[in-house]
Amino acid sequence: MEGFAVHDPRFLAYILPNAPLERLGEGFRWCEGPVWFADRRELLFSDVPNDRVMRWSESGGLSVFRQPAHFENGHARDREGRLLSCSHRGRCITRTEIDGSVTVLADRYRGKRLNSPNDIVCRSDGTIWFTDPPYGIQTDYEGGKQDSELPAAVYRLDPRDGALSVVADDFQGPNGLCFSPDERLLYVSESGLQFVEDPLQHIRVFEVGEAALSGGRIFHKVEPGYADGFRCDEHGNLWSSAADGVHCIDPSGTLLGRILVPSTVSNLAFGGRNLSRLFLCASHTLYAIYINVRGARLL
Repeated sequence: MEGFAVHDPRFLAYILPNAPLERLGEGFRWCEGPVWFADRRELLFSDVPNDRVMRWSESGGLSVFRQPAHFENGHARDREGRLLSCSHRGRCITRTEIDGSVTVLADRYRGKRLNSPNDIVCRSDGTIWFTDPPYGIQTDYEGGKQDSELPAAVYRLDPRDGALSVVADDFQGPNGLCFSPDERLLYVSESGLQFVEDPLQHIRVFEVGEAALSGGRIFHKVEPGYADGFRCDEHGNLWSSAADGVHCIDPSGTLLGRILVPSTVSNLAFGGRNLSRLFLCASHTLYAIYINVRGARLL
């Protein structure tokens, strides 16, 4: 089937042969961090090297949401619908308030500066979970060269009291993350060290406790390329970025199929009507495709 690669017959139920891959915009340097705002019917995403956050809507097309943006990467929404962002340049996570002002939620752990927060999710209890690899402070392209003060880690922030804790510290480069629909599992991509010949790259899965993680087994290895960002659908399948597009992986770790995309996909988000449209950040291009499954909703 053109535009798709079927590895398991179950994948056929999720794809629509008459819904092609659509190009929504191009000319970016590196797209990242898409997040859907259903109440505004718009998508926000980062054009990281150009230091801006972009907006796309069906009615208005593309526009700049924020510039400069302190080289923001990943985004999410909190339980009140506010924008959460990961800043490479600011080495922090922020919240954009309803009035447009920006609040820094966390920039240090035990007195030392975070590296460059990369991706972020909000649990139904309001806690915020994010990854902190050094990628944004290792080059001037996506943030600016600075010294690292902390090892790479995955963090949990409780915004009610500002308590910040490390929930996983055995990563070289923690990257994308998302909860399973029931929030009992947390998937985290290991993207490895930059500038090495054979980086460690796979997806790990953790069991989620009240305020901690356990386990951390290897769930799946994406090939070609590696997993950067991903999201779960309503059935618990993981839709992951890859060098050749988007891979659909079932909860057991089995590859069901692939959506083929002309350039490397860095991240994705469910959006549109009924959360059945996938928005893809693919290098210098923003794509979208309708599929026959809905994204997981918050509890």
